[in-house]
Amino acid sequence: MTLEDEPERFGKRDRLARMLRVVTVLRGHPDGIRPPEIARRVGVATRTVYRDLRALEEEVGVAVWSEGGVWGVVGEEFLPPLKLTLDEAMAVVLSARLMVRYADKYDPDLAAAFEKLEAVLPRPLAEHVERTLDVLAQHPRDEAFSEHVHRLTRAWAERRVVTLEYEPAQYGTDATARRAVVRPYLIEPSLQTHALYLIGWDETRNALRTFKIERIRDVALTPRTFELPVGDGVEATLRRAWDIIADQPPTTVVLRFSPAVAARVEEATWHASQRVQREDDGSLTWRATVAGTIEIRLWILSWGDDVEVLEPTELRADVTATMQRALARYRG
Repeated sequence: MTLEDEPERFGKRDRLARMLRVVTVLRGHPDGIRPPEIARRVGVATRTVYRDLRALEEEVGVAVWSEGGVWGVVGEEFLPPLKLTLDEAMAVVLSARLMVRYADKYDPDLAAAFEKLEAVLPRPLAEHVERTLDVLAQHPRDEAFSEHVHRLTRAWAERRVVTLEYEPAQYGTDATARRAVVRPYLIEPSLQTHALYLIGWDETRNALRTFKIERIRDVALTPRTFELPVGDGVEATLRRAWDIIADQPPTTVVLRFSPAVAARVEEATWHASQRVQREDDGSLTWRATVAGTIEIRLWILSWGDDVEVLEPTELRADVTATMQRALARYRG
């Protein structure tokens, strides 16, 4: 009688222990291992191994991969315990608090990370984390969005090419839904739009592109892998962005801020390339070179009549037209 015909040695109450053994076998074979060999080592039927592999990902949340008949687990799936000083723990809490403030959806992974952090923190910090979890729990859930983030995270960790079904913004120059083949370089949060973005090399367009994850209708991992560009090319490109969009041409923006807000503008570094100069009348001339004007335009408009666009002329005309439309609406 073969193993496939034998009654399985593990009952339902031992399922978790069996799955942990499967994970141990996977971790011992970073290049992958075939399910029949896993079955032989664990002592169950091959069909049970396939069920466990699916359950590990769907029920337990352990990221597994399969390619060419072999299976493996993402190398960084189980990280070693993290020992933090009180000041380091506060830094982590503040970083996560920023994510909660700017996220507009419930993030189960962020919640799980907070819960683990809470368990090892001193009481005052743990109470702070608990209040943060209460706020996070009130955010709406989006299962499709969470699943897309999980797949993209796995693709980023394994450096695997993905295919996307993407629906661009309606105000863009190309608002047609399309299929893209992308090498995921970064997943970045936006402070301006309260959203997550995928930044990567779009093989379909042969250029670096930015994709808002909320606009991704479907994502699938391919077996193909890629290497990151040599040096800090990706990070350097992202530094040109005002917020997230880095795939637009460099544009020099020159602004004049009124004396009423000059000190407030001068207090902060709004962009790495900025240069400021105080004028004799108390106003402030501000200039920076950013990737396009899509994102900085919203920041400029937020200052109302305390800012004037000096350059480029196209942006000045755009802001002028926007102000005129707003004036007409209020007069109406």
